[in-house]
Amino acid sequence: MNFLAHIYLSGNNQQIMLGNFIADYVKGNQYEKYAPEVQKGILLHRKIDGFTDKHPIVKQSAQRFKESYGRYSSVVIDVVYDHYLANAWPNYSSVPLGEFVSKTHQYLMKNYFMLPARVKGFLPFLIKSRRLENYKNLQDIERSLAIMAKNTSLPDKSEEAIEVMSNHYPLFEDEFALFFSEMRQMVHAELNP
Repeated sequence: MNFLAHIYLSGNNQQIMLGNFIADYVKGNQYEKYAPEVQKGILLHRKIDGFTDKHPIVKQSAQRFKESYGRYSSVVIDVVYDHYLANAWPNYSSVPLGEFVSKTHQYLMKNYFMLPARVKGFLPFLIKSRRLENYKNLQDIERSLAIMAKNTSLPDKSEEAIEVMSNHYPLFEDEFALFFSEMRQMVHAELNP
């Protein structure tokens, strides 16, 4: 799952959301330096990633990107699934996506000095571009993958990714819905023991 899903899955607890958002940039036991609820968000993020990486539906979806992305196909499916979440947003939240994203941005900026350096580096762009909200658009998914390719070892195959999505759009949509239902159940159990 990518940023939008991780934030959404944090529920209404903003500190858990903060931890869930920054978790990829907090290595090992560094999470222990954060407040308990932020720690909970970091650990929740790790659990979400583990659940996602092992899930057969996700593996099935990711397989369609193997030819272009090889071992990075799981990274691509994280971004792709955020597209389907953004487009099905009213099924999951009574708060409009734009409002949800704006409130998330405000909270992240309010806690800017708590963020890891790498997050501080990309957060202004994430906010200015309204990237979380714009995951709804295929051209913004393509742009996100191209940006990731520039800044990471992800292959620069964003056009191919959009072609695969377009060719299998309803199938990905169904797979996402099935997977996300199970994900939400897992997270609910995790947050409400």
